[in-house]
This record gives sequence, structure tokens and C-alpha cells, in this order.
Amino acid sequence: MYLTVEVAGRTDTGCIRSNNEDAFGFDADAGIFVVCDGMGGAAAGEVASQTAVDCVLSQFRQPSPSSEAGRDIDNCSDGCNELAGALRIAHRRISECARDNPQMAGMGTTIVAALFRDQSVSIAHVGDSRIYLLSKGAIQRLTADHSLVMEHVRLGFITKDEAESSSLQNVITRALGTEKASEPDLADVRILPHDILLLCTDGLTRHLTDSQLSELIQNAPSVEQACGALIEAAKQQGGSDNITCVLVRFVPTPWYRKFFRTTATKASVRRSV
Repeated sequence: MYLTVEVAGRTDTGCIRSNNEDAFGFDADAGIFVVCDGMGGAAAGEVASQTAVDCVLSQFRQPSPSSEAGRDIDNCSDGCNELAGALRIAHRRISECARDNPQMAGMGTTIVAALFRDQSVSIAHVGDSRIYLLSKGAIQRLTADHSLVMEHVRLGFITKDEAESSSLQNVITRALGTEKASEPDLADVRILPHDILLLCTDGLTRHLTDSQLSELIQNAPSVEQACGALIEAAKQQGGSDNITCVLVRFVPTPWYRKFFRTTATKASVRRSV
């Protein structure tokens, strides 16, 4: 047996904002899944998030790594190093775009990315978008927000409950494109059959608790319907920001099925519904 993926993604402008600065993309054949939340004046946030998605996907669709990826990080897996290199390239592209277009100065984006290979997943993130793992009925947050309030929690200045109601929730401490270097946090995760990964922006997690996320996903008959249920639940709680989620279910499959692909497995979109 080996693992294949069922994947779905959805994004929504939400109930307050007039434009959508989130973007997501995936290529199941290449095993890469990405969610971004852009920031910046005018349309700059949309440009930053879509640039990051496109750059990362392109790195895993080409036959050999780009020389722009930079040096490998010691004591990191090949998957983590490939993700780190792809994020460096995305960071550079966003910075160059901002430099060449003064009206986009200061734009940036959060990013979460997952790379699936050989029964395990490598993950990378910058900012306060998140990745969760649902395994055997339990939900686990795999990322730690790069935000001012979470830094205060880590230092013991406030509690997690106080962080949830803090007026500083939107202040992030790391983003692609906004500094000279925005290195990601990296990790490897072993995957079991029927596990589910959730990649999402803070427009979802601002309104739903981890237990609510788990319940909505596990009660849905498909990952596509689960995406819809998550977004509708966040909107019912106010939908104060753009909302984006990608769900990846790992399905045990007979080994010979890997030679027969019958469904589309590529997407790179920003689609507001």
C-alpha cells in the first residue's frame, strides 16, 4: 500500500473586506500545497500572495532545483531544504516587485507550505497562517504564529486566552517580502493513512477554535465539502477577514494504482465565492 491524496481548496473575501488578498495553490502530482495571506496598500497584498504561490509551485514543477534557492540548512531534511529554497525565491521576487513598483512598497505575505513525499510531510511557514494535522480523531497545530501576541505568550506576558482577544492579533513579526531575510520555520511530520492536513489563513482561525475546526472537518463527507463548511462557519462568526483553507487527506491505495491517474490534481487560484 502507498498513500495518495485527496485535496481541495477554497477562499472567500469574507463579510467585511472588499477585496481578497489571500491566495492558495497546489499540485498533488508534485506533492506541494501552499496558502498565503497578503498585506499591503491598494492591490499590493494580492500581488504578494499570488507571487508567493506561483513561485513556490513552479519550483516543484520543474525538473531540477533553481540555483537561486541558496545553500542547504544543516540538519534539515531534503524536503525542508527544498521548501526553504522555494520560499527564499518567493521572498526575493516579492521584494524585487516592490522595489520596481513604488506603489507596492512594503507589501508582503504570510505563507504556509507542505511537501508530501515518501509517507511524510515537510512543512514551512512564515507569519500567522497555520497548518494543522488531524490524526486518529485528534487535532494538532503544527505551526507557531509569528505574531506579536504569540511572542508575548511565549515570553509569559499574557495567556493564550488573553491572546485570543488581544487588539494586537494582526501584528505579525515575520513575512515574505518585507525584510532582508524572512527564514521560515521548518519541520517534518510522519503521516498515517486517513490523516488530514489543514492549511489556512488567520481569517479562519480568528473565528473558530481548534476543536471546532476538527469537528467540522471530520463531520464533512469530503474535503471539498469540509472546506465549504469551514468558510461558512467563519462567516457566521463575523467573517472579519479573507478566509482561505486547503485540506489534504492521505488515502491508502494499492501500489499499482500509482500508475493510473484519473483525476485532476493541479490548482493555482485565488477564487472568491
